[in-house]
Amino acid sequence: MLTRKQLDLLEFIHKRMRRDGVPPSFDEMKEALDLRSKSGIHRLITALEERGFIRRLAHRARAIEIVKLPEALEAKGFHPRVIDGDVAPPPPAGAMEVEAIHALEVPVMGRIAAGTPIEAISEVSQRIAVPGNMVSGKGHHYALEVKGDSMIEAGINDGDVVVIREQNTAENGEIVVALVDGYEATLKRFRRKGDMIALEAANPAFETRILRRDQVKVQGRLVGLIRSY
Repeated sequence: MLTRKQLDLLEFIHKRMRRDGVPPSFDEMKEALDLRSKSGIHRLITALEERGFIRRLAHRARAIEIVKLPEALEAKGFHPRVIDGDVAPPPPAGAMEVEAIHALEVPVMGRIAAGTPIEAISEVSQRIAVPGNMVSGKGHHYALEVKGDSMIEAGINDGDVVVIREQNTAENGEIVVALVDGYEATLKRFRRKGDMIALEAANPAFETRILRRDQVKVQGRLVGLIRSY
């Protein structure tokens, strides 16, 4: 049996994983549950782990595996999924051919900075196969190789490949590709603050950049992540 707060946190993590492809930060969890400190989130996560609902993956930034959900949440359509960035677990034996049928290719458009913005690259360097469910829905998708470590607490590491749905709008809290001043591209969490735009890192070593709205152009939203070991 879970407490109300434990259930709320489990549902919030589950929804954010399905929406963003990466787990929420502890600050976002704290804000969502209206707690005063992150220590409360640590206690809730530990309780969920002890009860067998989640499993934390060692040596990976905030990587969480949801092992099961209570019946109340399972009724909403939960399917077990490991999120380390957005890498799905290997398919079960005998399912490889079915999975391959649904694999799609997207263009790799170059590198994107998860740190100090680098010059935007818009030429296709190669193509990469991604699971069909990662690019479900309408819209054009593309991939970018991550350079830098400013998003490590969002589970995005240097060398990862992020899959982006092309769009020019974003909701607060979404991780986006942002074009700064027309020539610098960066991968950051987007927040609108009045007439200003905040591009937030997920690494305390990097400062949040506050820019005028006319300096920032959203070029896409993160929907998946591919990691090679």
